[in-house]
Amino acid sequence: MIFRLEKLIPLPMLEVRTSGSSIWEADSFIFAQGEKYLVEAASGKGKTSLLSIMYGLRKDYRGTLYIDDTASSTLRPRDWSNLRKQKISYIFQGLELFDDLSARDNILLKNKITGFKTQGQISEMAEMLGVDMFLHKKSGILSFGQRQRIAIIRALCQPFEFLFADECFSHIDKSNSQIAMELISSECQKQNAGLILTSLGNSEHNLKMRVSI
Repeated sequence: MIFRLEKLIPLPMLEVRTSGSSIWEADSFIFAQGEKYLVEAASGKGKTSLLSIMYGLRKDYRGTLYIDDTASSTLRPRDWSNLRKQKISYIFQGLELFDDLSARDNILLKNKITGFKTQGQISEMAEMLGVDMFLHKKSGILSFGQRQRIAIIRALCQPFEFLFADECFSHIDKSNSQIAMELISSECQKQNAGLILTSLGNSEHNLKMRVSI
């Protein structure tokens, strides 16, 4: 799976200084499956906008997005639904958890659709990330860092060729973020998937492909 951006820029970014951006100033930019990218920049530079466009949530941009050789503008809602179910997983910056459901049920909502992980595998990931003792609690009462780890587990409960991780370690301590990154990297390797990780800056995760935005 390949994402190709052809002279693409979100319309709001036309009013923001973008000189030096390897994405918004590029004639063409490619994200290739199997590679890991770190998109690192201050707030307001378009990191979330980039992922939202590539996930089909935003249409307010100039230029063209190709997914493999297909222009995203030609995709129907059913096509996007299939991509999100089978090929693209997303750890949202806002997490998108249901506060009134338990952490476990938030994870199972995804896994019941995909049937991708066993109960044992989910429990193993939760134990690895140190949230196994919170699975029975409503997600709304958990700390933001705990909820981020639940969102990471949920995103890994589906097949994917690309994983979008939008500032998913912002409220997780160094030790747990390293463990979470190891889990994410392992799952990406198993599926030969690409990873796009966004960060506000000074990321401790030194991915090979660093992208300025």
